[in-house]
Amino acid sequence: MKTAFVNYRFYSLLFILLFSTATMFGQSEASKWKAQIAFGVNMPNASGFVSGFEGNSVNFPTINLGAQRMFKPQYGVKLDFGYNRIENASSSPYFKINYTRINAQFVYDATSVFTFLPENIGIVGHAGPGMTFVKPLTYQDNKLSYLNVMAGIEFHYTVSRTFSVYLDTSYIYGISGDFDSISDGYGSFNGNLFTATIGLSVSLSGCYYCD
Repeated sequence: MKTAFVNYRFYSLLFILLFSTATMFGQSEASKWKAQIAFGVNMPNASGFVSGFEGNSVNFPTINLGAQRMFKPQYGVKLDFGYNRIENASSSPYFKINYTRINAQFVYDATSVFTFLPENIGIVGHAGPGMTFVKPLTYQDNKLSYLNVMAGIEFHYTVSRTFSVYLDTSYIYGISGDFDSISDGYGSFNGNLFTATIGLSVSLSGCYYCD
């Protein structure tokens, strides 16, 4: 009887160990590659416009698309593309701008640092360099392109092992000089941009049928 009990305990512990290992491995694999899409608004810095021109304080839409690769549970990189529409304020001459960017960013999952957070809440920081492309739709000759550096924080709510929704707040700092002349700046923008978006993060790796 005692031998049977010992065997039962041994097999129970073995099963728990194997199950825990498989679950941890599955979670790690599912977090390795992710695709992200987010929609929201943008707020341009007023100093980025030529005197007399002013953008709306809040503009829609902002659309972000990205692919993320985690090399360790806390560290990774992502490549993402952002599209932003900026329009004139009511007191400004009419203009519309397509502000697009592409950035290569370092990703840090800080969830383990904040031990007081609920199990399904995560915090992820990201930052990195990129290029900005500004195309006025009204003053089309005043196209601009310049370097940028962006940084942001994502607040994730985990729905399942392979799917989460998140809120992202980011600041894009434009590395550009002044306009060559006043006319070059009509209807264009060379300043900084704040964005706030809500998005979906979906795993592209791991087992999709293990939940």
